[in-house]
Amino acid sequence: MKILLTGGTGLIGRHLIPRLLELGHSVTVSTRHPDTARARLDPRVTLWRDFEGHHHLNDIDAVINLAGEPIADKRWTAEQKQRLCHSRWDLTQRLVGLIHASDTPPSVLISGSAIGYYGDLGEVVVTEEEPPHNEFTHKLCARWEQIACEAQSERTRVCLLRTGVVLAPRGGILGKMTPAFKLGLGGPIGNGRQYLAWIHIDDMVNGILWLLDNDLRGPFNMVSPYPVHNEQFAHALGHALHRPAIFRVPARRYPPVDGGNPPSWCSAASARCQSVWRPPALPSAGTIWAKR
Repeated sequence: MKILLTGGTGLIGRHLIPRLLELGHSVTVSTRHPDTARARLDPRVTLWRDFEGHHHLNDIDAVINLAGEPIADKRWTAEQKQRLCHSRWDLTQRLVGLIHASDTPPSVLISGSAIGYYGDLGEVVVTEEEPPHNEFTHKLCARWEQIACEAQSERTRVCLLRTGVVLAPRGGILGKMTPAFKLGLGGPIGNGRQYLAWIHIDDMVNGILWLLDNDLRGPFNMVSPYPVHNEQFAHALGHALHRPAIFRVPARRYPPVDGGNPPSWCSAASARCQSVWRPPALPSAGTIWAKR
């Protein structure tokens, strides 16, 4: 297939592209910074400068939309919230417009979202059937999904990736946490009771490939079926690094923003997610659950 990818230099994109090429797909990455992307990506990848000069997607078989301002890199000021929203909404709207302008549109749009759609519901187990709730992350994700779904037609199916915290050996949240833990300064945040819905990068990539090849549509919780509390995760990371995890980080270290939500990965991924169906062909039981 000829695949158009946004967010190709991000954590998921960097792991997904080699698998797509290995499977024989042709990969095009749309990016605002093609020179930077060229230095980071496989030379077989074709680069577009932010859709410049492209008015349709007639030659594209599938679109994978992963682009967006990193959710946990900066404090959630009002200005940063605008960047988080519009970096996702505006790009997705442009993709939808290109799909609508195509005489032979892509057969599938796989578009990013996040489990922040559900918010912090404590011990409540949520599946894809759970409606969004009235908080910032819900509004961001709900509008993002709504825009992506505008691409859906008899010729184009839409899959929504409600993604948890992605764990990879290098980069992502582990890249931010590991230095402190290696120094023996790691530990839980606040009371440690926030749920962390996580997924390993290999399972994330396998899940996207599954959705690419199977006639499925709608939202999919891209998470392990085994969410853990923040405290459990901190102790597991400390154990893996042979370091203690006893330095509890006060939640008040994160200044309240718009109702007191801390601008951290723990608030953006605190739903206790499960899903209602797991693709049986994925390599290990429980790697990803999704809805038929």
